[in-house]
Amino acid sequence: MTWFTVALVLVVAAAGLLRWRRPAWYWLTFGVTLAVVRVLVRYGSVMDACGLTVPPSRWRLTLARIANRPVPESRPPRILRVRPTRTGLVLRLKLRPGQDAFDIAAASDRLRHSFSMYGVISRELRSGVVELRMTGYDVLKRVQMPAKTDARPMRVPVALREDGAVHYRDYRAVPHALTLGATESGKSVYQRNLVAGLAAQDVALVGIDCKQGVELFPLARRFSALADNPDTAADLLDALVDHMEGVYQLIRAEQRITADVPDAEIASDIWDLPADVRPVPVVVLVDEVAELALFANKEQEKRRDRIITALARLAQLGRASGIYLEICGQRFGSELGKGITMLRAQLTGRTAHRVNDESSANMAFGDIAPDAVLAAIQIPTDLPGVAITGDSTGGWARIRAPHTSLRQAVNTCNRHADLTPDLPALAPFRPALGTRKPVPAPAVESAPAAA
Repeated sequence: MTWFTVALVLVVAAAGLLRWRRPAWYWLTFGVTLAVVRVLVRYGSVMDACGLTVPPSRWRLTLARIANRPVPESRPPRILRVRPTRTGLVLRLKLRPGQDAFDIAAASDRLRHSFSMYGVISRELRSGVVELRMTGYDVLKRVQMPAKTDARPMRVPVALREDGAVHYRDYRAVPHALTLGATESGKSVYQRNLVAGLAAQDVALVGIDCKQGVELFPLARRFSALADNPDTAADLLDALVDHMEGVYQLIRAEQRITADVPDAEIASDIWDLPADVRPVPVVVLVDEVAELALFANKEQEKRRDRIITALARLAQLGRASGIYLEICGQRFGSELGKGITMLRAQLTGRTAHRVNDESSANMAFGDIAPDAVLAAIQIPTDLPGVAITGDSTGGWARIRAPHTSLRQAVNTCNRHADLTPDLPALAPFRPALGTRKPVPAPAVESAPAAA
């Protein structure tokens, strides 16, 4: 009995230490088993307390009277499947007649407390089937991306969602995106994750960094074109527009509109072209869009209108030619001048890190997901990298990108530098890469000769 007591104390102490220092390890060793038992044991009473049960049907009441049995109890949604994950549980429910998926979503916070889970998020899979994704610990406190992700061409994992799922940046589904955030909010780390994820793919990276290139120029070995001031940026965007028009001419030449070609094989964008003639896709990263829109005199105003017009044309027409925009900034409102709101309307993906005021959050989500505005202004200052992401469907989620240092991003770009495509239209803007000079070893002073 003594040895059993000692072993039990050691197990409890180890579980408590893991829960405090390594919540992910605790969940995989102890937490998942306890959570499954807790959910299955409490399920009926919790659903009844949350008002998620339906009264017995008339035929069941009739049968109970005929058989002289007690009145049947109210029934909760039926559990179809319980699946443990590396961060929580996935509970799939079959709704009873008369129930609605909104009822489950409205009770998510009560379910979180009742099942002693860190978070509960519900989503409707199909008519009558709802999935509850429960997290056992705060997965955004210390982001650990899974070892295996579903990365595909033009689709890279960039962050972790609060329900434990991986957040992907899919350029073919969401061609253009806007990323907002105040200083020290994690915007640069999010951008580094994008560049590091795209570096290993067959894609051309084009950067515009008007902060004298301090963010993007260290990654220059993987970039096909870079601009570090508004004047160069204006010329680079004009060259991108010319490149876009050239790609469209190629698509017209390779469209294959003949009577013997099925409709599904007629090319309307670069992804319908044969692989041997398909031009390489281009991702344009703008580090601080306000520096392109501000002006102080008439000459700079003309340059500004030229830049915004080129960006708007790329946003409207660039998707089919394989040009995708990734625009970052601290604010993106109408105070930046004419054409800004038209450009913002073309940016389907929206990501907002911590912002300084509600109006900045409204710039990102006010026209697509008003509920996300409140979540964006509640991001704490001690959690850099936490962001709210959404798109034109109105859905949104809380994410956090893993910390990627500038050195890690530079090493990734240098490792894949051989994949950098050379685009003739962008050749004048190819960053000049000097050869590394060997650092001479410090001179060693000889010991004075003995007298």
